[in-house]
Amino acid sequence: MIPLFTAQPSGKNMEDATSSNPQSIGFTDKLKSWLSWSWTYICAVWFAMVLTMIYVLRSPLKLQDTLTSASVFLNTLTPKFYVALTGTSSLISGLILIFEWWYFRKYGTSFIEQVSVSHLRPLLGGVESSTTTGLFSSVNGEAEPRPSVSECKVWRNPLNLFRGAEYSRYTWVTGKEPLTYYDMNLSAQDHQTFFTGDTQQLKTEDTVMQKAWRERNPQARIRAAYQAIEMNHECAAAYVLLAEEEATTITEAERLFKQALRSAGKDINLLVYIKRRLAMCARKLGRIKEAVKMMRDLMKEFPLLGMLNIHENLLEALLELQAYADVQAVLAKYDDISLPKSATICYTSALLKARAVSEKFSPEAASRRGLSTAEMNAVEAIHRAVEFNPHVPKYLLEMKSLILPPEHILKRGDSEAVAYAFFHLQHWKRAEGALNLLHCTWEGTFRIIPYPLEKGHLFYPYPGCTETADRELLPSFHEVSVYPKKELPFFILFTAGLCSFTAMLAMLTHQFPELMGVFAKAFFSTLFAPLGFFADKMESFMPSSFWHQLTRI
Repeated sequence: MIPLFTAQPSGKNMEDATSSNPQSIGFTDKLKSWLSWSWTYICAVWFAMVLTMIYVLRSPLKLQDTLTSASVFLNTLTPKFYVALTGTSSLISGLILIFEWWYFRKYGTSFIEQVSVSHLRPLLGGVESSTTTGLFSSVNGEAEPRPSVSECKVWRNPLNLFRGAEYSRYTWVTGKEPLTYYDMNLSAQDHQTFFTGDTQQLKTEDTVMQKAWRERNPQARIRAAYQAIEMNHECAAAYVLLAEEEATTITEAERLFKQALRSAGKDINLLVYIKRRLAMCARKLGRIKEAVKMMRDLMKEFPLLGMLNIHENLLEALLELQAYADVQAVLAKYDDISLPKSATICYTSALLKARAVSEKFSPEAASRRGLSTAEMNAVEAIHRAVEFNPHVPKYLLEMKSLILPPEHILKRGDSEAVAYAFFHLQHWKRAEGALNLLHCTWEGTFRIIPYPLEKGHLFYPYPGCTETADRELLPSFHEVSVYPKKELPFFILFTAGLCSFTAMLAMLTHQFPELMGVFAKAFFSTLFAPLGFFADKMESFMPSSFWHQLTRI
């Protein structure tokens, strides 16, 4: 087992450690650096010595006779053999290419490169790929570590759907699971912490519900909820679980949430969660003004729970009402430099500014006369939004197909883009010309930030861990959007070139066997000409008696 904690040296041991370790560590580092530096030169010297010994011992080893017999053997081979040889090489390299391409699309890296870096590079004295230094530079020029996967914080999706009434219906129709196990496990942890946080005062039904949230099987969770209700008919958490997972319609879910609200008592966590879900039920059932009032009352009653992002639910409902003045008022409060941003905040701000000019916007007219002040503000707002989350425009412009949003999102990631576009695409379509303005201007953002992983423009550099986290949050049938777009690895290009080249050789050898034979002889004679020249120079430089003595040795 790996120890979670290590004992710290104390007293004299601490003094010894601080006085002796730096010298030993410094000597070890110098030794390692010297070995890694000299490794290349040692290999080159060794290779040169091997070639020299082979040349010196060519007579005892009868290399000349061996080469002559080999050339005679090769000359007796028919063109069909070379066609089979090049064809087999093309087939093998093609299979490697297919595997490399599949691995790259699934995991975002080359298999050969990954194996080489993981196993061969440490043997050759290189630095392991897991290092995190030297990727970013701070203001004072010191190296800053690149964000790791653990630093990519996952947030609860404020607009997440209902499992029984929405996610399960999708599964019944398509046979596909819209939620990953990782996503559902995070939700189970959220519910367990949110509804049964005080473990010192757990009742019997609370213990049952605590186990229920951890159950992987939906039917087991539902059975546990009914068991908790049998123990206590006022178990609000059990009604919440039934509303989320057993109710097959929004109306039924709303009824169960109202029952849970009557049983919640003074539990603030339950009250906030239930009232928010009731507001979302009202929004989905078309009672939008009622939903807006419930959200405003909830934000006023619990102002310190801003981390739940209830304002994002409010923004979406106000956009459905086309109450743009109220939307602007909410943005004025939450689109502050000191508050964390989201795709909803940035893109809603861009939508309002684009809506003011998009109806009369024309790319041709703008290129002739230039952008007006209002148009410039709209374009800058779009660039700001795209810099924050560059995945959203492809969903809004319907260049990528949408899926059901996950229950958790990664800010600035593809999961957040899916969640935003799923609910807000209709609002962009309603603003005439807004999508046209977005289509004409969004790609200009990438000219402002040519190296997004190293330096941002209005935000911090784009985190490099979004792809890994999004693959955990989004289902496998969805093609995860990757930014910045990764270039094809060297080994994919190499195997593609090798496959094409060998296939071409096989075809040419089959069609023109004599011509290809003449070409092969000319090619190899040209290739080995420098070696013959080098051997003649060595013969003239060294006396013949010296080679004779070496041969006798």
